[in-house]
Formats: sequence, structure tokens, C-alpha cells
Amino acid sequence: MRIGIDATALPPQPVGAGNYIIQLIRALAGINANDEYVIFAQQRGHALISLPENESFEWIILEDRNPGSRLIWEQTLFPRLIRKSGVDLLHSLHYTRPVRLPCASVVTFHDMTFFLYPELHTRAKRLFFPLAIRASARQADALTAISESTRQDAIRVLGISPEKITATQLGVDPAFRPINDTAAMRKIAEKYDLPDRFILYVGLIEPRKNLPMLINAYKCLIDGGENYKLVLVGRYGWMYEDLLRQINNLDLGGMVHFTGYVSQEDLPLVYNLSSLFVYPTIYEGFGLPALEAMACGVPVITTDVSSLPEIVGEAGMLVPVNNVEALYGAMIEVLGDEDLCREMINKGIQRAAKFTWEQTAKLTLQVYQQVMQTG
Repeated sequence: MRIGIDATALPPQPVGAGNYIIQLIRALAGINANDEYVIFAQQRGHALISLPENESFEWIILEDRNPGSRLIWEQTLFPRLIRKSGVDLLHSLHYTRPVRLPCASVVTFHDMTFFLYPELHTRAKRLFFPLAIRASARQADALTAISESTRQDAIRVLGISPEKITATQLGVDPAFRPINDTAAMRKIAEKYDLPDRFILYVGLIEPRKNLPMLINAYKCLIDGGENYKLVLVGRYGWMYEDLLRQINNLDLGGMVHFTGYVSQEDLPLVYNLSSLFVYPTIYEGFGLPALEAMACGVPVITTDVSSLPEIVGEAGMLVPVNNVEALYGAMIEVLGDEDLCREMINKGIQRAAKFTWEQTAKLTLQVYQQVMQTG
């Protein structure tokens, strides 16, 4: 089987979906030497994936494009390139695929927020992605979803057959683990100007992540006399200015620290330096940062929505979305109870160990094989 993988959606600073693209390709390279792969990637994506030399993998390196230009290219020039490559199947890793394809097709859906929470997206995305996702759902031979929660949402929202879509839960990189390297941790703390004791959030700074809930709960924590800083890791998304205004209005400017984007190499150490990880999101297709935090031995508090109960299980503490009082109470409980904290750490490490990229790759490969056998 000659498998094409469309990795052209990989951004220069990958987070959830970008990390999925990188890790899936690496894991497929590790488990499958029987098939040939053709990876379509932009120049920056090729550098980020950085596979060892592998004769089963052929790279087609393309010029870097912005997201809008890439989508136009996908529908116009990409089909010709696919035909020329001779692939039997194309796996499109980020919602969309060319309308016309000369081969079998698998498409991955990361979440259904464009349908369930359209207000959390820019106008351009609200207009484009619902149409594109519906087209992909119709035209693809098979679909994958990054969690069972997203799979069920897709079945309900798009009206697709349950047999057509497979949940291929994400994994956690082995680099995310408890680390006791004092020198390395000190270096990272200095690099990002991290405080001694802090509560951590990792993800985009945008409305979907529901950070106002965390800021309000953190304000209660500070007013109650707790001495923890709040560190927000991630690049600014759209409407981040509203969050900055909230922080200033609550006089928390000196207590909340923004690091900006942190590389995957540095991120495990940042997790390890934190006392507590809080993820107050409104909706997640998977919620990879919560899994990474657990793998690093950090207690996790998150919301009881979408995929989070599926991922965290009983290893973390779940609170109702937008319930500031419940989040504040959970933070006080975890930070004030060493036995509970230790129990959550141990359960989190055990829970995270169940999620591997090798398993993601095996499930994905099974989808490829089923498509080719039935096609």
C-alpha cells in the first residue's frame, strides 16, 4: 500500500492538532515497514517532523503558505500532485481534503466546535469550516476522530454512520514525565522568568479556553491569602485583549505571568515546575495539555465537558464549566491537602501511561487497511 499523508496544515508553532500531525507520522514510521508513505509537507513542517532516514518514507516538500492560501492550493493544485505521486490512499490530517481525488481518502476531525460553539471562532472560520467538514464527511471513504467524544459529536452533528468514523485517541510523548534534573529546571525557570510557586495553564489564549473563569477563581485564591502566581503558557489567539483587561481590572497584573509559546522541548520542564495544572476549557476535541500534565506528575483540575472526562478519568478533579466557586474550591482543596495531591499525582501518571502514540498509529493503520480492503 502506498499511503499519502497531508501534513501541510502543520503550523510553525504547533499545539494540539499540530502535535497530532507530528507524532502520528513519527509513530507510523516506528510501527510499519511494510507500506510506503508519501508525506506532503511545507518546508517548515518538514523541519518540525524531523524523522530519521527511512527508505519507506518519501517527502514532497512544498513552499510555505498561509492558511488561506494553503486551502486554495489544496483544492486547485494538490489533486494533480497526488495523482503524480501514485498514492493509493490520502490521509488528510486536518478536517479538509480536495473535493476531487484520484485515490481513496481518510480525513481526521479534531472537534466539532464549528457547529457546537461557532461563536468561539472567527467569522472566516465560521463560514468556511462547516461547509468543508460536511463535504469531507460525505466524500471520504473513512473518518477518524481524536477522541470518542469527538466521534460521538461528529455522528450526531453530521449524521454520519457510526461505522464510518473511528476514534484514534491521542498519545503522550515519553518526554512528558516526572523530571528531577535540578540544573535543567533552574535553567528553564530562568529562561521563562518563572516564579517559585505557581499554578499553570497551557494552551492558546483565546475564548474557547475559558480563561476568565480561571482568572476569577485565581482572584478568590489570592484574596484568601494563598501565595501562588499564575502562569499562562501559549501564544495569543483572537480576542486575547479581553483577558488582559480583566487581569488589569482585578489588579492581578503582577500575579499573572504570560510566557508566550513554549517549545515541546522545554514544556515538560515547565509542567514539572508547577504545583497545579488548571484547564478551564469550554470544549476540547481531546485536551492534550491535561494528559501531558498528568504524565509529568502534576495534579490536574479541568472542566467536566466534551472529551475531558474521557481523558482524565478519575485521576483528575472535574468541575462544572463556568462555575467559578467550584473551581476555586477545587484549587483550595488540592493545594491544601498533601495526601490528596500525592494521590492525584500517582493516579495521573498511571492514567497517562494508557495513552501512547504507538496505539494511535496502530488504530490509524487499521483504518487504512479497512479502506483498501473494502474499496
